[in-house]
Amino acid sequence: RLKALNRLQVILQHLKMSKQTDSTAEVLLEKKGGAGIITLNRPKALNALNLSMIQQIYPQIKTWEQDPETFLIIIKGTGGKAFCAGGDIRAITEAGKVGDELSQDFFRGEYRLNNAIGTCKKPYVALIDGITMGGGVGVSVHGHFRVATEKTLFAMPETAIGLFPDVGGGYFLPRLSGKIGYYLALTGCRLKGRDVLKAGIATHFVESEKLPALEKDLIALKSPSKEKIADLLNSYHMKCTVDQEKEFVLDEHMEKINSIFSANSMEEIVKKLKQDGSPFAMKQLETINKMSPTSLKLTLRQLREGASMSLQEVLRMEYRLSQACMKGHDFYEGVRAVLIDKDQSPKWNPAALEEVSDEFVDNCFKPLGNDDLRL
Repeated sequence: RLKALNRLQVILQHLKMSKQTDSTAEVLLEKKGGAGIITLNRPKALNALNLSMIQQIYPQIKTWEQDPETFLIIIKGTGGKAFCAGGDIRAITEAGKVGDELSQDFFRGEYRLNNAIGTCKKPYVALIDGITMGGGVGVSVHGHFRVATEKTLFAMPETAIGLFPDVGGGYFLPRLSGKIGYYLALTGCRLKGRDVLKAGIATHFVESEKLPALEKDLIALKSPSKEKIADLLNSYHMKCTVDQEKEFVLDEHMEKINSIFSANSMEEIVKKLKQDGSPFAMKQLETINKMSPTSLKLTLRQLREGASMSLQEVLRMEYRLSQACMKGHDFYEGVRAVLIDKDQSPKWNPAALEEVSDEFVDNCFKPLGNDDLRL
C-alpha cells in the first residue's frame, strides 16, 4: 500500500509541476537547465503577492536549495510593467476587519519566505524590472543579486497606508549608506533606474531589453558558482551605458539627509526639517505630515532596533508590529484613503506625533508568546 501511495504522490507532484507552467497560474515555477525559475504572473495586479503565491514559492525554494541539480534560482515578473508592486493589501484589509486568520497567515507566510531567500544557500538572482515595492522588495532584496533596469521603480511606501516598511525593511534599510534607509522608509521616496543601484538596493544595472539574453546566459552556465554568476552579471553591468553619467538623485541632499534623519525621535526629525527650512527640507516635511503618525513612530524605532539585529530577529519583530497594525485603526483608514476610495485624505488616529505615546509604541513591540513568528 505504501508503495502505491508513494507512486501516487510522485505522479501528483509531476502533475503539479506541469500545472505550474500553465500560463494562467499566478506563479510559474519551472526548471531550465540548472536554474530554478520563479515567474510572478499576475500582470493585471502588477504581480502583487497573495498568500497562495507565497505558499507555492516557499516550498519550491526549499526543494531547489536541497537539489544537487539546481545551481541557482531566478525570480522575475511578467507583463513588462512591474516586477512585484507589493502584497495583496486589499485581501489582508478585508480579512483583518473581520478577524479572519489571513491577516496572520499572510504576514507569517511572507516573512518566512523573506527569511528563506535571505538564508538560501543557492545563488538567488532577482530581475527587478519595473515597479518593485513593499512585498516585491521582500522577495528580491534579501537575495544575493538584484538586477535593476532603467524601468525599475523602487519604494517602501507603507507609512502612507498606516503600515511600516516590513518584509525585512528593518534589516536592509538601516544598513544602506548613511541615513538613506531612514529617509526612504519614513518618506516613501521613490527611486528610479540607476538610482536604485546607487542607493545600494540593487547590485547590478542592465538594460531592460537585455534581460532575456542575461537569463539565457545564466541558465547556460555549467554548474555555476556564486563567482561565475557574479562575473556574468558584472559583464552585462559593465556594458550598460544607460544613464551612466547621471548623478545620484539624492547626492546633493545626502548631507542634510544624514544629519536630519539621524535624530532620535520623529518629533526631533520634524523640528530639524523646520529649522533647516530649505526647499528640500520643506518638501520632506510636507510628505511626512501626510503619513500616519503611528506608522512613523513604529518605523523609526523598527529601523533603529533592526540596525543591530539578525534578519530572523527583525522578521520576528516585524511580525509583532504587523499584528499590532491589524488591531489598530490607521492601516484600515490608510488603505481606504489610498487604495479604495482614493480620496488621499486619511483621518489618522491619533492625528499628531505628540499624541502617539511611548507606551503605545512599546506595546506594539511586545512578544506574542505562542503566537510569535517561528522561523
